[in-house]
Amino acid sequence: MIRFVLRRLAASLLLLYLVLTATFFLVHLAPGSPSMLLAGDQRLPVEQQENLKRIYGLDRPLPVQYARWLSATALGDWGTSFTYQRPVTSVVLDAVPATLLLAFAALLVEQAVGLVFGIMAARRPGSAADHLIRVISLLLFSQPAFWLALMAILLFSLVWPILPASHMYSVGAEDLGRGARFLDLLRHLVLPALVIGLTQAGSVIRYVRASVLDVLGQEYIRAARAKGISERRVVWVHALRNALPPLIQVMALSMGSLLSGILIAEVVFSWPGIGRLTFEAILSRDYPMVLATTAFGAVMTLLANLMADVLHALADPRVRHA
Repeated sequence: MIRFVLRRLAASLLLLYLVLTATFFLVHLAPGSPSMLLAGDQRLPVEQQENLKRIYGLDRPLPVQYARWLSATALGDWGTSFTYQRPVTSVVLDAVPATLLLAFAALLVEQAVGLVFGIMAARRPGSAADHLIRVISLLLFSQPAFWLALMAILLFSLVWPILPASHMYSVGAEDLGRGARFLDLLRHLVLPALVIGLTQAGSVIRYVRASVLDVLGQEYIRAARAKGISERRVVWVHALRNALPPLIQVMALSMGSLLSGILIAEVVFSWPGIGRLTFEAILSRDYPMVLATTAFGAVMTLLANLMADVLHALADPRVRHA
């Protein structure tokens, strides 16, 4: 198992290097210059623009910039943000907790909805409930995250003012007690977590249905039913346990699309996380910030896939022995 994890970790590090290298050259070759954006609305003379480029090292050839960036990041220095005028590492670390909280809540919604409705559809294949759940899953899967976010704000913040439309806390929340501040955070978390989780749950429902349906047709399931074991135990214990290995892989594969949904939701809901930082960094050509946030997303995706491989091996003895 240790050798397996080390091999996967080495492959993940190589993939991370390739992703960041490709991102470095793409953002630097994209049209636009940070020197113009740093000047704001002022039209700086050419000399001052060149001075800004020299300060940030943008006047050097691209291969030289890449070599300097690579050597600096190898030592843990991701540079200084052009926009915030602070070390990129500190800016990203300030935004990480908000993104992890939103990702965890969205993942709970995605898996809970996917498991419950997927198993409901698998227990009665071909029934009206099965057809309805499959239609709902297709609708959820086909909805653009930004459109669903805007509709959620329109319905639950404007038409029915139940939940806040944006930000992580209300104005003046720092003066509230610990319990009231926590409840305020939960109220702000509901809409973005539901939007991201529901848009991802459509595919999970179909994967769960197909996997559980395949397991329910096995002989040992028929034997368990013949022994008089309750249908609830047959489905939720015997069938679900053997359907877990492919579902674990699906959960890991969904991490990339989950992070994409988080980026959109953080922009729409003004959630102060990594996705919003990435969006603002792209617009302002903040190269160090784009690379750092890309690294964060890549590491999260690679860690999810590595964890899924380990859990798959633990859940399936055949994979573990192989």
